[in-house]
Amino acid sequence: MATITIITICYNNLTALQKTCAAVDAQTCKPVAHWIINGSTTPDIQDWLLQTTQPAYRKWINEADKGIADAFNKGISRVHNGFIHLLNSGDVYAHENVLMEVNRFLDAHPEIQWMSGKITLQRAQQWVTVGKPFEANKLYRGMRSVAHPAWLVQKEVYERCGMYNTDFKIGMDYDMLCRIQKEPYAFYNDVITLFDDTGISSTQYLASLKENIVIYEKHFGFSIPCRIWQWRLKLLFIVLQTPLGKWLFQLKKRLGWENV
Repeated sequence: MATITIITICYNNLTALQKTCAAVDAQTCKPVAHWIINGSTTPDIQDWLLQTTQPAYRKWINEADKGIADAFNKGISRVHNGFIHLLNSGDVYAHENVLMEVNRFLDAHPEIQWMSGKITLQRAQQWVTVGKPFEANKLYRGMRSVAHPAWLVQKEVYERCGMYNTDFKIGMDYDMLCRIQKEPYAFYNDVITLFDDTGISSTQYLASLKENIVIYEKHFGFSIPCRIWQWRLKLLFIVLQTPLGKWLFQLKKRLGWENV
């Protein structure tokens, strides 16, 4: 079977980390390793890791980092081969057989270097499931329901394309997506992750849109379609905060259009 290593970054959020670890431990197919990259300023997580019996596959680093991208890179640098899943603290697997089913999918597609699946998250206070096959010609639209908590990437891809760019504080995953776009890929048509929406990409969404423009134009040059699309997303975000916007999204969900 394909080898899968999980990397979980965390920062002063012991309860969220415990939830993620419980979801990993409940898997019927265990990972090769589960790295905890703990950049906390408080001792809670370190104490829990040291004082609680942990499975043999769980390893950790307790030291300050320079942000999300740096934490990702610390974990990736400790993986020798196989697929890597970035499962942030607070995120959990959709069910106990996710890793087993993903392993089977990877075995059935030995040619691929990365894959993405679906993710369940909140929009306009509604739980929805989104996820589409990756389309490189639509990268100007941002992530387009291709989210790093629902993708797995071969270690050798990071060796070819580079690690996460520490210059970006929110959109480092979008930057990575722009870099791995030509790598052999397959879409897994099922939910991998239930997303915790308290992270920076959710709480600083408008700032992330600005960063996405910088990232796209860094790779592909000035783009009017990218700028128009990001303004469209900004407008939709603002509308969704209103009662009318929430009602319209509920209607969209009833029509089954939440993943359109």
